[in-house]
Amino acid sequence: MTPEHKSELGDPTWEVAFLFPNQGTWSVGDYLAIDTNHLIELSDGKLEVLAMPTEAHQLIVAFLYEALQSYVVAGGLGKVLFAPMRVQLWEGKFREPDLVFLFEKNTAKRGDRFWRGADLVVEVVSEDDPDRDLVAKRKEYAQAGISEYWIVDPRYATITVLGLGANTREYTQVVTCRRGDTAFSRLLAGFRVTVTEVFSQT
Repeated sequence: MTPEHKSELGDPTWEVAFLFPNQGTWSVGDYLAIDTNHLIELSDGKLEVLAMPTEAHQLIVAFLYEALQSYVVAGGLGKVLFAPMRVQLWEGKFREPDLVFLFEKNTAKRGDRFWRGADLVVEVVSEDDPDRDLVAKRKEYAQAGISEYWIVDPRYATITVLGLGANTREYTQVVTCRRGDTAFSRLLAGFRVTVTEVFSQT
């Protein structure tokens, strides 16, 4: 399929778009072949291009990464990475969490191009589409069996920690913390961050 009209000066370059699959028909191979510095996720054959993170977003992620990385390294617990790093939730579903952690015992799930799951993920809510992190990814990460999910929301300066319920694939709320509180992990006993300090990075 080719565009009916060639792009004119000032138009989007429609011809380039037609070099790629139509929405709904993207395969895992098509997705993994993309070479870009943008955050791009695959969901049921559809490509989702995420907004470029803001400086404030990245400063929060950087602080949390350093805190989590220090804790994990000190305990020899596993591996922490930050976006962009693809995580396959199930066949045809890839997300790129802001932070992702796997225990050492689950190192077989790690791959050079993508990880096959995670034990803990962190998302800093983006203003362009808050429901992606608050609703869609909450459901997906639980369905994928990710034990703990941190939602960091700069709009309200809150950190919500969610954990899988017993024998379920649904999250229950462990804690929601605000400025002055300390957010803590149930999965990583002893890992905690001060909410005020997290949001003072911006």
